[in-house]
Amino acid sequence: MNIIKIEHIAKIYQVGLEEVHALRDVSLTIDKNEYVAIMGPSGSGKSTLMNILGCLDTPTKGLYDFAGEKVSEMNDDELARIRNKQIGFVFQTFNLLPRSNALHNVELPLIYAGVGKEERTERAIKALENVGLEDRIYHQPNELSGGQRQRVAVARALVTNPSIILADEPTGNLDSKTGHDIMKLFNDLYDKGNTIILVTHEEDIAAHAERIIRLRDGLIEKNEIVKNRTIPE
Repeated sequence: MNIIKIEHIAKIYQVGLEEVHALRDVSLTIDKNEYVAIMGPSGSGKSTLMNILGCLDTPTKGLYDFAGEKVSEMNDDELARIRNKQIGFVFQTFNLLPRSNALHNVELPLIYAGVGKEERTERAIKALENVGLEDRIYHQPNELSGGQRQRVAVARALVTNPSIILADEPTGNLDSKTGHDIMKLFNDLYDKGNTIILVTHEEDIAAHAERIIRLRDGLIEKNEIVKNRTIPE
């Protein structure tokens, strides 16, 4: 069952008098409970595609259907609703509030969604427990290691029970051992039925996915199944 379907997506930016074609003609589908990596060199369009899939940007032309809803025709308020309820974001730079503890950082999406205090605290604690941080709930980001900060970011992504997790270079600021631990966490989430879209420029990270979509010059160059995907122990 498709959760994402895009058809003939293009994105054109106006830079001064020049038009920049970030995406030219991209069509793809992503199924529920699929693990997909998006790869490509700098300037290939992978960040633009991620922003469109995450409803952070809109295509210049083409169709985008997300879980049966026509996202490409939505206004800003409708896009915000999809982002808040359906998509969990994990960023390379963690994007945590530095003066808030782990619990409050994870609660944030629920505050925006209007969830009551008691319920959101309960859900945030459970999300932190699910990523192995039950003993770090009241620690601020500067009291956590890089890997622990990324786990807080993953808990924040999960707390709304999103349809997909969209991760942008999630191991980019981590050492190799910590990066391995985070990829194991993503694999555990995938095994539990989550749909994961991973944007990376690292082949060994992309090898954790079931399928790799390779972009070049705003077009899909390859759409390949990973024959021997990496399953971290």
